[in-house]
Amino acid sequence: MFHNIPQNMLKRMRYLEEIDTRDRQDGTAHLKRLRQIPAETGRFLALMAAGGENGRYLEIGTSAGYSTMWLSLAGKPLTTYEVLPEKVAIAQETFAQAGIDHLVTLIHGDARDHLTNDYQTSPDIAFCFLDAEKEVYEACYDLLVPRLVSSGLLIADNATSHQDALRPFLERVLADERVDALVVPIGKGELVVRKI
Repeated sequence: MFHNIPQNMLKRMRYLEEIDTRDRQDGTAHLKRLRQIPAETGRFLALMAAGGENGRYLEIGTSAGYSTMWLSLAGKPLTTYEVLPEKVAIAQETFAQAGIDHLVTLIHGDARDHLTNDYQTSPDIAFCFLDAEKEVYEACYDLLVPRLVSSGLLIADNATSHQDALRPFLERVLADERVDALVVPIGKGELVVRKI
């Protein structure tokens, strides 16, 4: 799957990787930084998404669209949510330059509002990647799990890099009898949750 990444997507990935590296070194303010996943996590996400169930594919926390590009390699329509307008603009540019704007629906807004209002029918979410501010993880989890299809996946980033901040959330998820869950030691740590 990774041997055939289109050149325009590779070019945009490298461009965003350079910005992310610079942001981490030059003291760019926390909310202005791209704070994107490492490439190894992107490959992991692409593999997990490619083998996912039928249903909706979501991403919460678009940033500049780096992880969205990896998720798009699964070839499934994806809805992604971003609250910061400046990052929405960069993501739109990313999707156009990478040639994936036909696969991706970018929503400028809080995913929690949309999950509450737009997903009230039977469970139809097959996959979600959660990479937002850590204080919203628990609320997103509570909204997502009931809406996941059987064997649907939720993957949450930063399970090891932000382990102290996420400890109560992680303990709760790992004890939740509605799901199978584990932390995969790749990148910054990925919490992988599969609905039973």
